[in-house]
Amino acid sequence: MKKNFGIIAAFDTVPQFYQACEQVRDAGYSQWDALTSFPIHGLDYAMGVRRSKVPRFSLAGGITGFCTGMSFIAWLGWVEYPLVVGGKPMFSPMFAFPVSYELTILFTAFATIGGMFFLNKLPMHYHPVMKAPQFVRALDDRFYIVIEANDPKFNAAATRDLLAKAGGKDIVEIEE
Repeated sequence: MKKNFGIIAAFDTVPQFYQACEQVRDAGYSQWDALTSFPIHGLDYAMGVRRSKVPRFSLAGGITGFCTGMSFIAWLGWVEYPLVVGGKPMFSPMFAFPVSYELTILFTAFATIGGMFFLNKLPMHYHPVMKAPQFVRALDDRFYIVIEANDPKFNAAATRDLLAKAGGKDIVEIEE
């Protein structure tokens, strides 16, 4: 027996879709998604999506890169190759800055990409929504709301009624 993944509903227009997203958000659902073929301004607000945590990964990567660069140059001057040339100090942040700057950029880029992959649970080679027969139209001219069965408020009948009242069409259950 196959497990139910959730319910998908189609919408024809952006305003109708936007209002349906607000209704799903206001109903208290937390495990759901909106599928569109193009970006819709303000959809994240209508869905109640909070700000991304990726910038925290970026900041941690940047600080790590900067500290790594400074530490590397300090270690190089004090331990590995202690050579005084022309009266220069063994370590100076001014001389370590180019290396630290480049490592800051490099580590920030890696941390941003890694954080995005981690938070989005990538790579995800398969998703049950792709089984929905009408899903291919999400790439062209329709908008979809998918409410997952693992949502605490999920009740198949009540969820179907909510999507129907919001103007959803072709409402079907998706199997895992």
